[in-house]
Amino acid sequence: MDIKGAVALVTGASRGIGRAFARALLEQGAAKVYAGVRDPATVTDPDLVPLQLDVTNPDHIAVAAAAAGDVDIVVNNAGILGDRGNLLAGDLDVARQVMEANFFGTWAVSRAFAPVLARNGGGALVTMLSVASWRGSALTPGYSASKAAQWSLTQALRDGLREQGTLVVGVHVGFVDTDGAAWADGPKVSAAEVAEATLKALRDNQVEVLVDERARQLKAALSQPL
Repeated sequence: MDIKGAVALVTGASRGIGRAFARALLEQGAAKVYAGVRDPATVTDPDLVPLQLDVTNPDHIAVAAAAAGDVDIVVNNAGILGDRGNLLAGDLDVARQVMEANFFGTWAVSRAFAPVLARNGGGALVTMLSVASWRGSALTPGYSASKAAQWSLTQALRDGLREQGTLVVGVHVGFVDTDGAAWADGPKVSAAEVAEATLKALRDNQVEVLVDERARQLKAALSQPL
């Protein structure tokens, strides 16, 4: 897919990976990038078009799809981690909130923008996943479950949007050097590396991005005995 001249929407674009996606799209020639955020006042980059979009709010999603009718790339990046270490204790309502944002939010945005992408020639739909899609963790059970569900959804969207010509891309990565992963030890890649690898996949019409060595190792291990 040609990024130059494209119009994109990035959810959760005010910081971290979302902001890196938005900047990389502009730097690689996108004509316009909508920054989908809960509070448009948090978008301080004058090159971005702020768009109020809480992915758990159906009204926000409907208004955004109507306002951004020129979009041909959608990046589903918005998501939350939730509580850590709540496998056998803690509030399950937090896990429900994580699922609502990461899984149902991605699904709702994708459903709303699928007709927009179809009208504009097919375009691309990108889902920001994680190595947690493939590996459950007692430390982040709600997050891991939401990412596994999101991975399954990404495959379903790839199947369902094939006829309209939409490229559906899943992005897997280990720890990324953002505020959200400040608690984590171990190697981290930059948000800019995630964005660069993903945009390369878009240019090459690739459906899966394995950003770092951790993602490549876990993907390879899926075919191995437990």
